[in-house]
Amino acid sequence: MEIGQILNEDLIDLDLQAVTKAEAIQELTELLSQKGNVTNANVFIEDVYKREAEGQTGLGGGIAIPHGKSDVVKATSIAVGRTKYGLEWESLDDKPVHVIILFAVRNIDKTTVHLKLLSQVAVALADDETLAKLLVTNDKAEVIRLLSNRIQ
Repeated sequence: MEIGQILNEDLIDLDLQAVTKAEAIQELTELLSQKGNVTNANVFIEDVYKREAEGQTGLGGGIAIPHGKSDVVKATSIAVGRTKYGLEWESLDDKPVHVIILFAVRNIDKTTVHLKLLSQVAVALADDETLAKLLVTNDKAEVIRLLSNRIQ
């Protein structure tokens, strides 16, 4: 499974209104629910917070990758959001987060598929140019290209 197969423009919001971590997770979960990828937003959010309790998901550089593995996820998917507000988030560099990449993973996909998707995103985010573009682009198609490691 590739990023481009599970991320589409309907799951990207480059103008989140969130001013807190909880609000960002809520807004992105709503996108997943609207697409039918998550059948119970409250249960999914609880599962995201269970994972958050295991360790920080803020990577540094203004990026966080929270994720929930849950029975209420009907289609493994990713929602991406960006906020102009720097969100307080437990991160490696202790700096605010602006881009949130929320993984919604079916329990059946929680090992191989999940790890493959995380690896793809990690490779993309390891590039400083990609990070810089994610923080400023207003083109949802470019977000998908950047996270898919596709050059245009």
